[in-house]
Amino acid sequence: MINYQNSMEQKWLFVITPKTKLIDLNLKEVWKYRDLLMLFVKRDVITLYKQTILGPLWYLIQPLFTSLIFTLIFNNVAGISTGAIPPFLFNLAGVTTWNYFKECLTATSDTFKKNEQIFGKVYFPRIIMPMSIIISNLLKFGIQLFILIAFYVYYVATGSDIKPNIYIVFFPFLILLMGMIGLGLGMIISSMVTKYRDLTFLVAFGVQLLMYMSAVMYPINLMKEKLVSVENGYDYSWLIDYNPLAHIIEIGRYMILDEGTVSQFGVLYTVSVSVLVLLVGIVIFNKTEKSFIDTI
Repeated sequence: MINYQNSMEQKWLFVITPKTKLIDLNLKEVWKYRDLLMLFVKRDVITLYKQTILGPLWYLIQPLFTSLIFTLIFNNVAGISTGAIPPFLFNLAGVTTWNYFKECLTATSDTFKKNEQIFGKVYFPRIIMPMSIIISNLLKFGIQLFILIAFYVYYVATGSDIKPNIYIVFFPFLILLMGMIGLGLGMIISSMVTKYRDLTFLVAFGVQLLMYMSAVMYPINLMKEKLVSVENGYDYSWLIDYNPLAHIIEIGRYMILDEGTVSQFGVLYTVSVSVLVLLVGIVIFNKTEKSFIDTI
């Protein structure tokens, strides 16, 4: 009887136990569940607008209308100059990059609450769920990037003096940083939502405020100038200097339009914060995963 039990125990392929490492992406197990990962990606892309009239066209309508409104309000009414760059293209470049971060953050910030029924019944690496959101949003970003390229070609054809910077080859790395920050913050917020449901309502509001502090619709130097006043004795330019998203948006426009300023501090600071936020998000996510089903 003992020998039979020992032989049965040796046949188990997987043993499900709580995670013991703080920082563990468990990529080996994620690879084994890659079919499930792709299934979630397909679900996120297809089912979101499945019963809508315009369907995937919403991917195009949102950045176009947002860029148009920004152009009318900030450039035509407020008189913000974008130099030699057409204002609409300037705004579209910022909005396209920003949308990837926004979608990653808002979608991953509700991971535990939105999928509590699945998590409570079936085992799979929980990190797959937020990872699938990051990947599916890359597809949406690709569609919006195609629209940006189309308008880019149009403005070049009509005589606008614009050209990409040589550093455009590093643009995928920039999007990776944006995804890392969105994933890290999303996992942190998602873990906190299991106990504090109010955070769900604050995310959308907070993202809108963050957009205005991230130089999406204006040059970063202009915003820093407006936040400094020698006469009144205040200097809030640090709100821009220490905002990694503002640096990402500005670097992205510098790569695409060859317009803007990029500092060595901004690049190093953005990379450091992106890695740190992702690591902290993984630690908190792994810790919450062990007991969230009791508090959700």
